[in-house]
Amino acid sequence: MPTTKIFFNARLKALFLIACAACGVIALRLVDIQVVRHGYYLEMAERNRTQVLYQTAPRGRVFTSDGVAVASNQPSFSFYYLAAGRKDTPYLQHLAQDFAPKLGLSEDALTDKLLEGLKSGKAVALAENLSPKTTIALQELQIYYPGVYLLEETKRDYPYGSFASHLIGYLGSMEDSEWRKRDLRMNYRLNSKIGKNGIEKKYERELKGTDGGAYLEVDYRGRVKRVIEDRKWEPGSDVYLTLNFAVQRAAEEGLKKTSTGRGAAVALDTRTGAVLALASAPAYDPNIFVPYSDDTSPKNNKQISEYNLAIQGTYPPASTFKILTAIAALQDPDFNPNDKIKCPGYYNAGSRVFKCWKKTGHGPMNLEDGLANSCDVYFYATAAQIGSAAIERVQRAFMFGRPTGIDLPGERSGNMYGPTKRARNKSYWFIGDTLNLSIGQGELLVTPIKLAQFAAAVASRGKVFRPYYVEKLVSNHTGKETPVGKTEILNMADYPADTYNLIWHSMKHTTDAGTARWAKIPGLDVYAKTGTAQNPHGDDHAWFMAFAGRAGEEPSIALAVFVEYGLHGSSAAGPVAREMLKAYFGVDDRGKVVASDVPAANDKEYSELLENLGD
Repeated sequence: MPTTKIFFNARLKALFLIACAACGVIALRLVDIQVVRHGYYLEMAERNRTQVLYQTAPRGRVFTSDGVAVASNQPSFSFYYLAAGRKDTPYLQHLAQDFAPKLGLSEDALTDKLLEGLKSGKAVALAENLSPKTTIALQELQIYYPGVYLLEETKRDYPYGSFASHLIGYLGSMEDSEWRKRDLRMNYRLNSKIGKNGIEKKYERELKGTDGGAYLEVDYRGRVKRVIEDRKWEPGSDVYLTLNFAVQRAAEEGLKKTSTGRGAAVALDTRTGAVLALASAPAYDPNIFVPYSDDTSPKNNKQISEYNLAIQGTYPPASTFKILTAIAALQDPDFNPNDKIKCPGYYNAGSRVFKCWKKTGHGPMNLEDGLANSCDVYFYATAAQIGSAAIERVQRAFMFGRPTGIDLPGERSGNMYGPTKRARNKSYWFIGDTLNLSIGQGELLVTPIKLAQFAAAVASRGKVFRPYYVEKLVSNHTGKETPVGKTEILNMADYPADTYNLIWHSMKHTTDAGTARWAKIPGLDVYAKTGTAQNPHGDDHAWFMAFAGRAGEEPSIALAVFVEYGLHGSSAAGPVAREMLKAYFGVDDRGKVVASDVPAANDKEYSELLENLGD
């Protein structure tokens, strides 16, 4: 018996210890739940009766230098099904039948989304980016279906359509591969819209803002009882461009009116290098990438051209290059700009006869007359006298054959043409090459923005600026302004003042009495040069370069206009340049100041939009 009693007591002790251990484990678990991980389990519990609706932050706007919002936002709505709501089949069937026509979906597609929400237990977006018109109809039906919810957001809007489209860019849906590369702190989701091109892409981080969201308490039927937490979004920063709205609009409208509707126009501030206009035609309307989801109007995306001819198109500069040849000639001590060379309509180079564009000839020409009349023979003879190496040296000073350095992807460098480069390629240089070079033909290639940079350099007496197009960023959260663009001189084409004085005088004469008469505007001093580039594949291309200032003042704008297959620089590109200059100086054809028709920013309406989103 004693032995049995001892054994029984040992078992009781063992059971007691096991019970104590179990109680200890339970106690530790309770401490973990109640104290250590209280916040975690509280959030889990809250989620059992809450639904989270994410709210995309309004994207920062894009402004021109004169305060016009060229990329903004409009109200849009997202339509959610709250998975905590009714789940019975008849309810879902009725919901799909009533809402599918309003959302532009089939009943089966809408049912699939509803079932997706039920399976995940989370709020699911039945439709996004809905127009206010559709939303009114949804609000009426929402009364009878407590498990659905409308959330106001914004969508990207480009109020002036194709305005500066190649520079501003457009938005597109984020792909899986892009999502993995994004900074998770930026609150991207798989359906987020991101910049795909231009400023929208380059300044994605600054424009995006910080998304918000609403944590909603719902009852067993999915009806919203209260907002537990409203995480306020922060709008993205605004981007202010250096573009002049009036000049950009004039460039785009002018290019549309040309015979081909194809070309480019670039204008720069001659004092800073800031881009006043950068137009490429044909352009595209970026609104087609961000329509309302219920928009049934046809969109033809296949005709969109993302090719930015202003920075990517390379063509011979033709007779606009004669300015550079003239600068090279003026550095030769044996060259006299007043000496006259007779133009009979051709130049005999010995092995070959080179013709002037005017078959009957121009007669005796000095430098001023040669530029004003764009006489090929005058520059043939001048180039033969000074040699091609002299022209090549001036090309290097003005940085031909190199990109302008503008901060845009895809800019092409063009091609500098001269005997040194030919020698590197172990190829011969002939007299015909020198003559072609003197009038901007042959292998010489430039982009429209390069020619505008050259025009600005001549206007600034040798300063080769790096073009820039963003002035500043302005935070909509703090109001802080962050400068972005700055004046940067890449090189100095340092030639005597007499050289630039004579070039200016000759270009002014070209405008007043020569081939650039299209650009003559009372009250303005306009210095210009035309060009017609030979094209072996079709009609010749048209060029026009100029810089200008108010009468008696220093030039403040330089520009280059290119019209593909335009035939003649004067008649095709000249009118575009004229309209750009009129827009910049705010004058009409008679030189009289006209009232500005630049649209005023409607900040009050936009502020009301943001306030409504906050509510």
